[in-house]
Amino acid sequence: MAVRLNENKEIVEQVKKGLEAKGGYCPCRLPKLPEYKCICKEFKEQIADPDFEGYCHCMLYYKSKD
Repeated sequence: MAVRLNENKEIVEQVKKGLEAKGGYCPCRLPKLPEYKCICKEFKEQIADPDFEGYCHCMLYYKSKD
């Protein structure tokens, strides 16, 4: 299992700007709730699932099975 940044540098740059503007909370979600603090609860749960492979909600991180 490996978690890495999205290979698209433009997406990474935009999401990082959004994270900075929202104080570390997912820029793709409106409320600033603890479960939306990056790395969000949803993606942490997906990381824990050995069968999950894919991007987090905002496309900043990618989890591969290998």
